[in-house]
Amino acid sequence: MDRARGTRLGEFLRGRRAAVRPEDVGVLWHGERRVPGLRREELAMLAGVSLTYYTRLEQGHSTNASESVIDAVATALGLDDDERAHLHDLARPARAKRRPPERPAVARPGTRQLVDAMTDVPALVLGPRTEVLAWNALGHQLYAGHLDRDAPDRIADRPNLTAMLFLDPHHRDLHRCWRTEATRAVASLRLVAGRAADDRALTELIGELVVRSPEFASLWAQHPVATCVSGTKHLRHPVVGDLDLQFEALHVAGPSGQRVLALSAAPGSPSEAALSLLRATAHVRPSTGDRSFRT
Repeated sequence: MDRARGTRLGEFLRGRRAAVRPEDVGVLWHGERRVPGLRREELAMLAGVSLTYYTRLEQGHSTNASESVIDAVATALGLDDDERAHLHDLARPARAKRRPPERPAVARPGTRQLVDAMTDVPALVLGPRTEVLAWNALGHQLYAGHLDRDAPDRIADRPNLTAMLFLDPHHRDLHRCWRTEATRAVASLRLVAGRAADDRALTELIGELVVRSPEFASLWAQHPVATCVSGTKHLRHPVVGDLDLQFEALHVAGPSGQRVLALSAAPGSPSEAALSLLRATAHVRPSTGDRSFRT
């Protein structure tokens, strides 16, 4: 197991271990405890493994942990499905052959055509690191009207939704429930990082955000993990006001990890009226804006 992945595994296990109250899992103890949560020996007992074995796992030194052991640790920690899958990704990484660096992602012509044809709803094509590969006119106006419409086509300064959320004041102000959105973005990025064996671009993105955003660094250190494929975005657009939009992240077939993010409003709602008003302005091409919030 490489050192970086072993470090992430240890951080994840220690964080989840600290969050478990001994009394909630039937562990009896007396006197004061210097640290919150379960001790290593207590978790090892609950998982049915030796203390030495669990310690090596938490330190990232165990390269052959079985699925049954990982599942036992996950059960002892009370992990949900996303957290359990993330633990498997960290503890038993896929042994992929070394390959040359991948070229920058691009949206397939058919995917771009589909998104452009979705004129009634905002839609974006996202890469696995939340980089914007394409957006239709309404998606651009909703998410980043202050940026150049053609920005996703320029690899060097391509927009990235996670970076914009933490570093772009315009995009940050778009989200009425910014803390919820930020936590959701970090939790989703954690899952991607757990699966990526050697993704230099992702490592650089995370490193930049840790350095430039104390809020991202704090959330990243908490190691949240969650799949984010649907839900509600509570927005406050500078032109049309408040919108509550349902979103769906639709995965594009193939190994690219790309997905189409589409948003819609409930029929007859004030949000639908606001979206219609925004649609009327979407044909206007804004001038080139600030380009400092990219991948």
